[in-house]
Amino acid sequence: MDIEKFRLFCLSLPDTDERMPFQGFFRNSRSILVFYVHSKMFCLLDIDNFESCTIKYHIDELEDLKNRYLAVGDPFNLSRKHWISVAFGKDLSDEKILKLVGDSYELVKKNLKKGK
Repeated sequence: MDIEKFRLFCLSLPDTDERMPFQGFFRNSRSILVFYVHSKMFCLLDIDNFESCTIKYHIDELEDLKNRYLAVGDPFNLSRKHWISVAFGKDLSDEKILKLVGDSYELVKKNLKKGK
């Protein structure tokens, strides 16, 4: 997976913006890039160590994804109930990873509508 292709995909999703909000909060946090839909995170990654991304996902599907794919695991520093880490270059194609990121975006966007 190419970092710029990944970034452009995330930014192509409607109402998405990117920020680096964790600078100074924890070790190595200065390089964490976060993608938001209407100020709610749906994906984050380390731009200095582009080996994986962390996404929010459907609670009822998290364990199945972790059991089915070596690339899917627990997130670093986020709730294991709502988030997963997805490694690049393992047993998930780039297309499947982008689909999971798109699903994360849709999940967060849908939950925003519920909260209104």
